[in-house]
Amino acid sequence: MIRNSDLMEVLSKHRGEAVVMSTMTATRSWTAASDSEALDLPLGGAMGKTSSVALGIALAHPDRKIIVLDGDGSLEMNLGTLATIAGKAPANLYHFVMENGVYAVTGGQPIPGKDRVSFAEMAKGAGYSSAYEFDDLEDFALKIADILAEDGPVFVTIKAEPEIQNEPIGRRTRPVGQRSTAVALADLRKELGV
Repeated sequence: MIRNSDLMEVLSKHRGEAVVMSTMTATRSWTAASDSEALDLPLGGAMGKTSSVALGIALAHPDRKIIVLDGDGSLEMNLGTLATIAGKAPANLYHFVMENGVYAVTGGQPIPGKDRVSFAEMAKGAGYSSAYEFDDLEDFALKIADILAEDGPVFVTIKAEPEIQNEPIGRRTRPVGQRSTAVALADLRKELGV
């Protein structure tokens, strides 16, 4: 199992000028690791839809890499996105799924199919160019540069340690440095020239 914070540190070293879109638990860890917030778009309130939004941005900006940091629970809420992304075949899209087996943001309830579903096999079966699965940080660190050099869409499952949040949503604090989606979107539009 890989800790999200460790994963994000490795990924941030290889992101280059990629737009990084994150949802739910991944947003917390990515905000702490990112070195280019103008290219970050946190979509915490879009559970299940971040990959669909990323597809639109990837198609609109084929010259820029788009990295999606998704959760397994989020992906299960929109499995059709795998076929849609594969059908459009954006060469610049890299879809990472943190598989922790739970809905971490809502208290740790197990996701359907926990320990039986293979998201990498689903993505490959839907038509992604390639699919990977990692449960070891060193192995991931050795292969991430090559993965990001491939033509997409590429799918990467990360077997992640759960970071369950049990504090009521209204009492949770936003991680230091995390911008609202509206502010992040305005910054990203300026960065992309739209």
